[in-house]
Amino acid sequence: MRIAMISEHASPLGVGDQHTHVADLSRALADLGHEVRVYTRRTDPHVAEVVAAPGGVHVVHVPAGPAHPAPAEELLPHMAEFARLLSEQWQHTGWTPDVAHAHFWTSGLAAVTAAKQVDIPVVQSFHELGAIEPGGGGPSRSGYERALGRAVDRVVAQTQDEVRGLVRIGVPRARLTVVPAGVDSERFTPEGPVAPRDPERPRILSVGKLVERKGFGDVIQAMRYVPGAEVVVVGGPPADQLPGDPGARSLRALAERLQVADRLRLVGSVPHRDMPSWYRSADLLVAAPWNEQFEQSALEAMACGVPIVGTAVGGLTETVVDGLTGDLVPARDPRALGGALRRLVNDKVRRFTYATAALDRARQAYSWKRVAAQIGSVYSAVTGLRRTSAETEAVV
Repeated sequence: MRIAMISEHASPLGVGDQHTHVADLSRALADLGHEVRVYTRRTDPHVAEVVAAPGGVHVVHVPAGPAHPAPAEELLPHMAEFARLLSEQWQHTGWTPDVAHAHFWTSGLAAVTAAKQVDIPVVQSFHELGAIEPGGGGPSRSGYERALGRAVDRVVAQTQDEVRGLVRIGVPRARLTVVPAGVDSERFTPEGPVAPRDPERPRILSVGKLVERKGFGDVIQAMRYVPGAEVVVVGGPPADQLPGDPGARSLRALAERLQVADRLRLVGSVPHRDMPSWYRSADLLVAAPWNEQFEQSALEAMACGVPIVGTAVGGLTETVVDGLTGDLVPARDPRALGGALRRLVNDKVRRFTYATAALDRARQAYSWKRVAAQIGSVYSAVTGLRRTSAETEAVV
């Protein structure tokens, strides 16, 4: 099957969770025998129009908008041009996809417009939904997402929490299919290099952007209840920019006030290829977001054989099996979080059993091969429906 991935602001050649998701899914689909082209916006005037990516995937750079990186929220005005160029390519270059799979809402708007011209089905992945905004002042992101969810042939949600969010904004439940995100279980494994650590001090790892909703403040407060352990936070700007980062300064000030600053280490951003060594260095991972549709770090840690303490929100309630691969606590409750961390830090046997179950779950339920096969079934279903519909119309 010919698959067009539309990912205008997350190129599989780039760096970051969204880029990696598109790259890994595309490669896994290619491994199953599909022909995959990823269409992304050109952000470098010197880049080749078509670049061969690992695994036989081709990345096509579409010259819509300025040839430099731009925030996602500024790309909406360029989606009409993106759609026009997609349509031209599909009609005149001899390569027309059987299905288009759009990632993120702006890509979806371009995909729906272009796909109409060549009569192919569109599958939509939102990855995250915008806040529901009150009416007035022109179209809102949630308004676009609602319209898009009704216009495409199928929406792939990553979690049941995302399904609830989509239904809340008016996307028909019958149009929704849940397929979780995957994890690269060849890169994220228990075996391999380990980041340096003090063997005498338990290490608690936390990963993510240094923003309030990620709950790092709650983690620092929780450290009052886990004497002797250190918390290492990976994420945010590069290490040399941490002193000037508002999020980092706020966390350091909180740690000073609570007298746990000597047990907090802010690492800054780390190349994705180095993340496995950081997970392997930890006794456990804590993920304490207030509200998160999906938490990739928990899945990556599980694939490295690391138990999880998380908040019972969003996708964490599905990724982490409470009492089997980790422990879940209420969000924004540092005391409960601290208690769970202390119990797991002090219980080596429980950590081992959680780690074993976490590794097994990551490999069995979240391998990219399994995820790609499920997504492929969605493609087959929507292309089959299109064919059936077209044949019915021809008979009539």
